[in-house]
Amino acid sequence: MDNDDDIEGDASLLSSKLLRLFDLLYSTNSVTRAGEAMGQSQPTVSNWLGRLRRQLGDELFVRTTTGMQPTPRAQELIVPVREALAALRRVAAPAEAFAPSVATRRFRICMTDASHITLLPRLLAHVRAVAPGVRLEAARIDEQTAQALESGEADLAIGLVPQLESGFYQQVLYPQDWVCLVNARHPRIGLKGLGLREYKVEAHVGIVGGTGAQLLEAALQRQKVERRVLLELPGFLGLAAVVSTTDLIATVPRHIGETLASSGGSTLKVHDCPVRVPPFTVKQHWHVRYHQDPASRWLRTVCEELFAPKPLKAKPRS
Repeated sequence: MDNDDDIEGDASLLSSKLLRLFDLLYSTNSVTRAGEAMGQSQPTVSNWLGRLRRQLGDELFVRTTTGMQPTPRAQELIVPVREALAALRRVAAPAEAFAPSVATRRFRICMTDASHITLLPRLLAHVRAVAPGVRLEAARIDEQTAQALESGEADLAIGLVPQLESGFYQQVLYPQDWVCLVNARHPRIGLKGLGLREYKVEAHVGIVGGTGAQLLEAALQRQKVERRVLLELPGFLGLAAVVSTTDLIATVPRHIGETLASSGGSTLKVHDCPVRVPPFTVKQHWHVRYHQDPASRWLRTVCEELFAPKPLKAKPRS
């Protein structure tokens, strides 16, 4: 049996099933056939028709020798009723899937300058291959990042961003530990490796920006290790050129250290860091408002597939 919930809100608002009944009665001229189409009994349909008549102040459909025929008022209303039903169907329809091959939109990603070197080239190459109309924009991670993600000004933030908590989703992409980047022809380190004594004695270049730099400095202070820093840089751009032409040591996350060493030919070498610095995880972050957005989901899936390590498949025993 129907109840008062069928009438939504104000008495002037009709529920979707009453609108559908109106349309079916107009099309079929039959209470019985309208009920069959809606899977309802004739008494229920008659009850709903009574509600329609009370709400709209008109008989709407009257019994004749040729079936239930619309009144002039019903004839006036049939077009707006069908428009309302069409609008409701559009509202209830699932979100349109994101089609990267034909999409023409911009994605703004907040990331560190280290990610410009380690992640962005690979991401750009993939996007150009599968979504040629998509444009990428790299933005800084700063105190405005949370608001940018919430407003939709930015789509994603990738890195170590502990301030993104309430209202944000996050997904681990890969872990990071710490290494030391040195000149491959360093006169006092060379191939023998880098120990704590050399680390304390040699001169350093320090990266002063970012949450990772704070982790490093905190670890050095806890272990009472003082570096002799001769050069401070705000980020990683230009670091390879400095280290490859001097005897300075740079303590950096492994991903950026190994990327710079591999792109520098034989001029740079990576050593394990002799100081115990806590590892951290690089994550992608997005606001809850855009969790189900098809375009945002596509971008996050791309980053996961490109940067998150794949689990090794078990091999059968021979």
